[in-house]
Amino acid sequence: MGNSELKKKTTLSLFWAFLDRFGETLIYLISSIVLMNIVDPSEYGLMGVLIIFIVISRLLTDSGFGRALLNRKTLSETELSSVFFFNIGLSFLLYFVFFLCASLIANLFSEPRLASISKVLFLSFIFHSFGIIHQTLLTKKADFRGLTKINIPAVLVAAIVAIVMALNGFGVWALVTQSVIYAFLRTIFLWIYSTWRPIASFSVKMLQSFFAFSNKLLLSGFINAFFNNIYPSLIAVFYPHSMNQVGYFSQANKYQDIPFGVISNTFRMVSMVILSEINQETERMKRVVSKTMKSIAFLAFPIGLYMIIAAQPAFSLLFGEKWNPAVPYFQVLVLAGMLSPFTFILNELFIARERADFFLGVEIVKRAILVLLIVALFRYGIMGLAASWVIYTFITLIISLILSRKLIEYTPVDFLKDASPYLLISFVSTALGYVSTLHISHNLLFLMTSGSVVFGSYWLVCKIAKLEMTKEIENIKI
Repeated sequence: MGNSELKKKTTLSLFWAFLDRFGETLIYLISSIVLMNIVDPSEYGLMGVLIIFIVISRLLTDSGFGRALLNRKTLSETELSSVFFFNIGLSFLLYFVFFLCASLIANLFSEPRLASISKVLFLSFIFHSFGIIHQTLLTKKADFRGLTKINIPAVLVAAIVAIVMALNGFGVWALVTQSVIYAFLRTIFLWIYSTWRPIASFSVKMLQSFFAFSNKLLLSGFINAFFNNIYPSLIAVFYPHSMNQVGYFSQANKYQDIPFGVISNTFRMVSMVILSEINQETERMKRVVSKTMKSIAFLAFPIGLYMIIAAQPAFSLLFGEKWNPAVPYFQVLVLAGMLSPFTFILNELFIARERADFFLGVEIVKRAILVLLIVALFRYGIMGLAASWVIYTFITLIISLILSRKLIEYTPVDFLKDASPYLLISFVSTALGYVSTLHISHNLLFLMTSGSVVFGSYWLVCKIAKLEMTKEIENIKI
């Protein structure tokens, strides 16, 4: 694939991947604003403590084969069907195990309602397993347009059902139903849109060939999923009568992650395809990674810093006063959120170069550091836990950059050159936005004024400085 063709494919992929993530996120945001004004924070806490089981189960169901399939240039029907049947079998096994452990989960968190909630909520990863191959094949073809048509209707219908249930007093069950219906509908739509169907063929030998690559990814993914979602569980277990605090922390983390999740997933989905295609061309990979880092910095830094100054009025306006205790957690966690997309892209680099050993090694070292940070800061309460995540995220980015130097000679100094101009301008623009709204007490007026000042001045200064990303945006043609 030539440079011009690769650039066109990258641009179109980015557009549709972003539209997909933005559309899903917008629907989720609107529905959550409604739901959070109805559902009690403690009921969000019930969902928060169970998320670790959902994430780990979905990861184990995929078994790391999805990423291995993306890296294969050609795939036979037997290979695809073998992975498909293995994933489904494993999902049923996991559900059976968790079903039996439902009472133990409820006892662990001293919350009897979790037994019945978990039995229903865990159905979602069975539904998810039936669509993994279809999603992988669409991603492999860079059919992000198709994925957009699948994901947005699913999340929209699930959101409507949840809102209707919440308005009728179903509480936490509205949230449970939203998760299960989304997983079910998304899989149905994947089957309708995709032409692929499994055949009656299963090969253990072919699974073993995939496992040789995916075993390290699976282990590293498990470690990553466990520690990324451990905080709500720690709060619920070690801080008495803290289900409200679990709700505050979980929702603060979820909302700070919305913009950075869109950025991460957009660039990550495209990087999966592009980096895998040029994984033997070191210089080209370095240029792609450098451009991606600039793109992320251009978006993440101004959004993140603005979110910090806008947190209090935004929470009061959108969710009501009962959610104000979540604001300090939100502001601290944003600092980690700004850095997380960079690490995601570097992880894709390691996978594209088929250095799963790097990926696994990084995860083990990072999580050892996180455990030490949690132990050191646990005494300072929930805010100490939030601070441990910020420090951890910064350290993991440094480690990933050091390893990227070994693979494609993209160094921490290169990263600073790419990202620091956007960070500096973001600080200046956010300071202007903060100062210009010091005497505005009306929440909506504060948000409108500060947002206009921050993002208007940011774009203007970037344009005056002739930074690369402003030129790229002006030249985009869809």
